[in-house]
Amino acid sequence: SEIERFCSNIADAARDRRYVLQAQELKQLQAGIDERMKALDAKKAEYETWLKRREVFLARAEDGVVQIYAGMKPDAAAERLAIVNADLAAAILMKLDSRKASVILNEMDQKAAATLTGIMASAARRVDPS
Repeated sequence: SEIERFCSNIADAARDRRYVLQAQELKQLQAGIDERMKALDAKKAEYETWLKRREVFLARAEDGVVQIYAGMKPDAAAERLAIVNADLAAAILMKLDSRKASVILNEMDQKAAATLTGIMASAARRVDPS
């Protein structure tokens, strides 16, 4: 019939048009994804720059704190280190000259000194014990 012929004639054109529209939509979606990827890359670069600045700042601050403890009298340093976070105290002691650190540990309460020594020994281990 004439209707069937009409439908079969326009079916290919309609299918082609549908494919063209889908291809255009995919291109638009790809462009949006590319835009988002660029934005994410920019944010990542910004974050990495910030992280580097933060690490430099913390290293400087840490060195400053170590220098402060290096200049303190051993009994005063021992007293202060006994009340700060044990990991921080151990990190400070590890960065100090070994003679200065040993004098400070000698001035500390035995239990606190033992705890810090254990943390320092664990941190000095290069091989994972597990």
